[in-house]
Amino acid sequence: MPEAVLHEHHHPPALAHHFENLEEQHTAATLGMWVFLVTEVLFFGGLFMAYTLYRHWYPAAFMASSHELDITLGATNTAVLIVSSLTMALAVHAAQEGERGKIMFFLVVTMILGLAFLGIKSVEYMDKFEHHHVPGASFHFDDPALQQPAQIFFSLYFVMTGLHALHMIVGLGLMTWMFIWTKNGTITKDYSSPIEISGLYWHFVDIVWIFLFPLLYLLGRHI
Repeated sequence: MPEAVLHEHHHPPALAHHFENLEEQHTAATLGMWVFLVTEVLFFGGLFMAYTLYRHWYPAAFMASSHELDITLGATNTAVLIVSSLTMALAVHAAQEGERGKIMFFLVVTMILGLAFLGIKSVEYMDKFEHHHVPGASFHFDDPALQQPAQIFFSLYFVMTGLHALHMIVGLGLMTWMFIWTKNGTITKDYSSPIEISGLYWHFVDIVWIFLFPLLYLLGRHI
């Protein structure tokens, strides 16, 4: 009986009952996130395959449509996400060191950068609505001969960037959750795995954009 009481006393609060220790729990959680990210790679991979096929079939239309995108805004968003990956990595390092103040600071900066990305993307979307580049009955393209294939390009553009933005919103929700956990003391040096796993998700979202930017914005450009 005393041994059971002693074991319960030293049981870490963050340890789930079905794990022997925090290290085992961390390994299982990390593996689970990697499995999830593999399914996400398959999901986006299907979209990339569709893009590749249509680009092969309609190269002129895709090139002309790409030139309608604002490369400055796209490049700015790329820089924003690269910096956000850095701040996320710094948040993970701070969590591993148990520096609560730094964790909260870097999480806030990461969230601000994420919101900046979404803000810039909304400006791009508004521009597409104003120029009737949204697929549908009101879609208009300057070259009538490229009207239909250009609409395919913009359909892929909105689907791919829209899903990416949705993943970014989910990431912001995770960062908010991690900030609350850090503030109330749930995240500690011994229990930093939630920050690390959230970081994996955030980096994945950033990497997806690194592929989207050249595919959508740089097609046929000489820079």
